Amino acid sequence: MNISLVYSPDARQVHERLLQVPVNTSVSQALMQSRMLEEFDDLKQAPLMLGIWGKRAPPQQLLQENDRIEIYRKLRVDPKVARRERFKGQGSKGTGLFSAKRAGAKAGY
Repeated sequence: MNISLVYSPDARQVHERLLQVPVNTSVSQALMQSRMLEEFDDLKQAPLMLGIWGKRAPPQQLLQENDRIEIYRKLRVDPKVARRERFKGQGSKGTGLFSAKRAGAKAGY
């Protein structure tokens, strides 16, 4: 079977491995065969979050032809906090509903 294994250690960095594995191969077996654990030290430290085509998958899940195994990294910043910080930096008058207003109108109208 042909599968691909993808890992992105940082933004705009993607490492993809194309593998040929036998039928009834699990996600963890394919990960071992790819040798990505040996190449990236940060994968050794924490329990891995894995998925197949964007859906979480346990390590013992069996693969199918043309599956794409994804190794997820932890988020460095909570998305809600990042959005609040961006909004605070831009100010409330220059974004979204508040960017265009009629002369003399209240904010948001």
